[in-house]
Amino acid sequence: MSEPNKHWLMRAESISLLWKIFIAILALTVLSELLIHKHEYFGIDGSFGFSAWYGFITCMAMVVAAKMLGYVLKRGEDYYDD
Repeated sequence: MSEPNKHWLMRAESISLLWKIFIAILALTVLSELLIHKHEYFGIDGSFGFSAWYGFITCMAMVVAAKMLGYVLKRGEDYYDD
């Protein structure tokens, strides 16, 4: 059962339900490509699920780039004390 003092977004069953809904929406979005006619411009952008996998790879690249940039720009804890 759910715990009465927790916010509904903090309950395990709510989180599980939200994940299922989110995955279903993503799957329906990708499957909707079967119903539309796409106009490809570069050849590869006409492949099935291009927007989904391109977006995922781009997001991963941005996370990795931000992580590397964080290491380059990181300052020590006593930076302002000097």
